[in-house]
Amino acid sequence: MIIYQVFTRLFGADRQDCVPNGTKAQNGCGTMQDFTAKALDEIRRLGCTHIWYTGIIEHASKTDYSAIGIPADNPDVVKGEAGSPYAIRDYYDVDPDIAKNPKERIREFELLVQRTHKAELKVIIDFVPNHVARQYHSDAKPAGVHDLGQDDNTSQSFSPSNNFYYLPSEQLHLENIMPGSTYHERPAKATGNDNFTAWPGHNDWYETTKLNYGIDYLSGRQAHFSPTPDTWHKMLNILLYWSAKGIDGFRCDMAEMVPVEFWEWAIPQVKAAYPEVIFIAEVYNPTFYRAYIHRGHFDYLYDKVGLYDTLLNVCQGQSTQTITACWQSVDDINGRMLNFLENHDEKRLASDFLLGDAKRALPALLVSSLMPRPFMLYFGQELGERGMDAEGFSGRDGRTTIFDYWSVPSIRRWRNKGSFDGTQMMPEEQSLRACYQQILRLCGQDTFSDGGFFDLMYVNRHLHQQYAFIRHNGKKFSLVIANFSGAEETISLNLPEHFFAFAGIKEKKKQTFTNALDGKKITIPFNSKEPLVVTLPAHLGVVLC
Repeated sequence: MIIYQVFTRLFGADRQDCVPNGTKAQNGCGTMQDFTAKALDEIRRLGCTHIWYTGIIEHASKTDYSAIGIPADNPDVVKGEAGSPYAIRDYYDVDPDIAKNPKERIREFELLVQRTHKAELKVIIDFVPNHVARQYHSDAKPAGVHDLGQDDNTSQSFSPSNNFYYLPSEQLHLENIMPGSTYHERPAKATGNDNFTAWPGHNDWYETTKLNYGIDYLSGRQAHFSPTPDTWHKMLNILLYWSAKGIDGFRCDMAEMVPVEFWEWAIPQVKAAYPEVIFIAEVYNPTFYRAYIHRGHFDYLYDKVGLYDTLLNVCQGQSTQTITACWQSVDDINGRMLNFLENHDEKRLASDFLLGDAKRALPALLVSSLMPRPFMLYFGQELGERGMDAEGFSGRDGRTTIFDYWSVPSIRRWRNKGSFDGTQMMPEEQSLRACYQQILRLCGQDTFSDGGFFDLMYVNRHLHQQYAFIRHNGKKFSLVIANFSGAEETISLNLPEHFFAFAGIKEKKKQTFTNALDGKKITIPFNSKEPLVVTLPAHLGVVLC
């Protein structure tokens, strides 16, 4: 599984003269219709199997859509002009920003799903279960559905029947964030990042409110799960609503902030009706991993604090020997960990705040994508997008904004107004994308998609800038050696006798390999008695098949 995460509103945005903190009218906005058959084919040809459309569900924004029946948001509780896609305003609706005709936004999404499936890609969307926008209100909910908070007893700080947490008799204070705020909320509701005060700060998720799944946080986190909390039923209905639209999976935002008991209850019910729908959890605490897989029924978990952090450290000089311990710590759930090198939360690899050059991350790509795990990349990563614009709310931080109306330079050049003809791309963008395509397409070969994995580092303790492993499937095998050095390196690599016995492969005096990255053949020893010697290009490596 290779997931292409794309920030939907930015993909088709073509303005070259965007204004920092600009409105939609000033900077424009991409739509779902920008994902044409040609665009989707280009993404599929890159080697991707799934596309995660980030920012589909309607969220709070400073753009006024009251003319089509969507109440305007108070700008004091919206981050940036476009707003955060994780401050959901209506769980049952599509964001009007990304529709060519906002009145037809649901239909446009349904057609997007159809086009994506026709392109042989599967559809993933966000499910944001922990928090909603301050002014949440669903005008698109199905008949008979009660809105979140509609039946809450706001005089109680906590009740398992309530959808929100309240601070009775207190007013929400935003003065320390924006003096003279006109937003009024009384009683104040708890803020999304588990801030149970009426005074959220600049670094809090002050534009959101925390949802109540039956945990009384102010009384020692006591659980009240019987009878089933009202929020559970409402959120299950939302999952079923989007599953019925034909999507193939949910990326569940901050899943670890929602009790595992909810997932244990909800996911089997969704899968009973829609067996093929997958669930991906954003979980950062390793002590929760196994509970969210085995009890919570998640298919995959982010591997952020493990392999992502480790590979970035290796790119910046840490020994490659640390990679082995990293994957071994989750060896029992290895195939359930989702690898990535970029996403919307992280700094761009090529930014001045991280590596400064996208090519420096290519050895990490070899390791991350060719391990026996699914892999995810963020749109523009394959082009070396630097994320160095000062777009507005997010500032120049090495990330691509999720709060502003903007145009992503590398994506704009690659798309070239939908032609994808390559004429506007820089040579280094073309070269990098070709390299990504070469590597990601390898993932579809049976050696990598369904093969065994053997780490070679325990018999190569002398290597600190290279990482080597073998993928094998029957008589097919591939030797992957990633070179994190900025120079061409000739290394000596030992193969242990145990590998040949383990994989059922005979030792040979010599074996001819083809390097899948350049097509060149090499004949080297392939046995446990003499090391093989191979020359590795800088900031890349070889895949010897």
